Amino acid sequence: MSVTLGEPVPDFTATATGDTSVTLSGLKGKHVVVYFYPKASTPGCTTEGGDFRDRKAAFDAANTVILGVSRDGLRAQENFKAKQGFNFALISDKDESLCRLFDVIKPKKLYGKEHLGIERSTFLIDADGKLAREWRGVKVKGHAQEVLEAAQALHAG
Repeated sequence: MSVTLGEPVPDFTATATGDTSVTLSGLKGKHVVVYFYPKASTPGCTTEGGDFRDRKAAFDAANTVILGVSRDGLRAQENFKAKQGFNFALISDKDESLCRLFDVIKPKKLYGKEHLGIERSTFLIDADGKLAREWRGVKVKGHAQEVLEAAQALHAG
């Protein structure tokens, strides 16, 4: 089962930073950005997270929650969040349940060897829990701003 544009996103509960868990149904009434990144504390992921962090007030004004997700363990996520001053929850998806739900595990090449990893992807879920937008194969530069504009448009109706 995977998410489909315009359809409700299946409810999920995930372990997050700050000794919390996040449940999608618990966020009903808010728009939700779920962005997947390959690895905590790497250059592209640090830049992307910082871009979302720096726009959090604008996302808040658009009634939108930001959630970052990777396969890193909770301790790595806590360290990444603290070091970068991220003002939103990071989810540890070690069992890849969210990665599979959003279909973001793809073959990747590193130093000529193929492996399975997270394809940088972002999903915007509307206040009713339906998938409103998706971005796959994301390039970091300008991405958080594009997602913010989509969230603002969604919020404006």
